[in-house]
Amino acid sequence: MITHIQGKLVEKNPTDVIIDTNGVGYLLNISLHTFSQISESENIKLYTHLQIREDAHTLYGFSSKVERDIFRLLISVSGIGANTARTMLSSLTPKQVREGIALGDVALIQSIKGIGAKTAQRVIIDLKDKVIKIYDIDEVSIDNNNTNKEEALSALEVLGYNKKQAGKVVDKVVALNNESTVETIIKQALKNL
Repeated sequence: MITHIQGKLVEKNPTDVIIDTNGVGYLLNISLHTFSQISESENIKLYTHLQIREDAHTLYGFSSKVERDIFRLLISVSGIGANTARTMLSSLTPKQVREGIALGDVALIQSIKGIGAKTAQRVIIDLKDKVIKIYDIDEVSIDNNNTNKEEALSALEVLGYNKKQAGKVVDKVVALNNESTVETIIKQALKNL
C-alpha cells in the first residue's frame, strides 16, 4: 500500500526514524543496517513495508529495495516475524543474509540472536531456491562444493568415522580450499582424524 516515504528527517534512532511528509510525521521501524545508511541530511527517502495486524499498523523502513525484498522473504517463513527479520538485518547486511541462505550456511543464520537451529534450517529450506532464482546466484558452484563435501563426509562415515567429528574436520578442509575435489577433502580429513 505504501511503497516509500520521502520527506524531512525529524528524528533518527538506531531502531526507528520519524519522517515529516507534508505535515504528517511517520514513524518507521528500521534495522541497524538502514540506520548506518541514513545520512544526516534533511530530506530522505526510505522504501517501506506496511504490516497490518489486529492491534497495530506498523511501518518498516529500508534504505534500499534489496533490503526490503530480503525482509519480505524472511517474514514469509513460518516462525520469522517482522522483529526477528529486522534483527537479522541488523546483525548482518542484506548481502550476507542472501548469501548465507543461498550457500545453506546454517551456522551464520543461527548466529543471529533469537534464531535456533530448526528456525535457521527452515529459513534456508524455504528460501534457498527463491534467493538463488531472484538474485541469479551461481547455483552450480554452490551445489558443486556442497556435493563434494557431502560425498567426502559420506565416504568417511563408511570408513567408520563419527559423522559429527568427521563433519567438523571436513568443514575445516573445505574452508581452507573451496575448490577441493572429493579425494582431496578425504585425504586432508584423514590426516586430521
